[in-house]
Amino acid sequence: MKGILITLEGNDGSGKSSVIEAIRKTLEEKGYPVVYTREPGGSQIAENIRKVILDVENTGMDAKTEALLYAASRREHIEKTIRPALEAGKIVLCDRFIDSSLAYQGYARGLGIDEVYHMNLYATEGLLPDLTILVCVKPEIGIARITQNHRGELDRLESEKMEFHQKVYQGYLAVQKKFSTRIQMIDGEKTKEEVRLDALDIVLRFIGEN
Repeated sequence: MKGILITLEGNDGSGKSSVIEAIRKTLEEKGYPVVYTREPGGSQIAENIRKVILDVENTGMDAKTEALLYAASRREHIEKTIRPALEAGKIVLCDRFIDSSLAYQGYARGLGIDEVYHMNLYATEGLLPDLTILVCVKPEIGIARITQNHRGELDRLESEKMEFHQKVYQGYLAVQKKFSTRIQMIDGEKTKEEVRLDALDIVLRFIGEN
């Protein structure tokens, strides 16, 4: 049995993390073997790279360096966590994946969506999600949520100016348009329950449950 890679994407404050938890719980209750993971991170070395990427002390990081660090973390994550789970026939739920790099570094940092895409294809050896759910909220709403709910210090990307977060939002819209057959977008400004139900409906239909 071939595994399935389902990724959750969204700009900061979209609420995708609670959505992915609801999906995980539902799939496990239905008896599916599920592996939850996240990016950047998901394996020991990838988590170490995460610390470098998100450290607020590294605000001067070059955009290409940032993109390459994400790709390196993703490579390690795939080899240690994602690919073994897929080969074992499991459903992998990943909080962020390649589309984050396209929106954040490709579009918002100005490196180019196609350039960052091909960089990551090399790192992943062509592994792409089977399904991506994009939870979008207006950047002003997303950052307000983070500011209200965050405990502790914001990370390096969360701390960026509103102009950057607006570019990320536009970047995700561009990426969804480019990969519209794979990426299904839902409105993250609905109630939490409505967003979860929308995401669950997409996933269950995809795996043949609905």
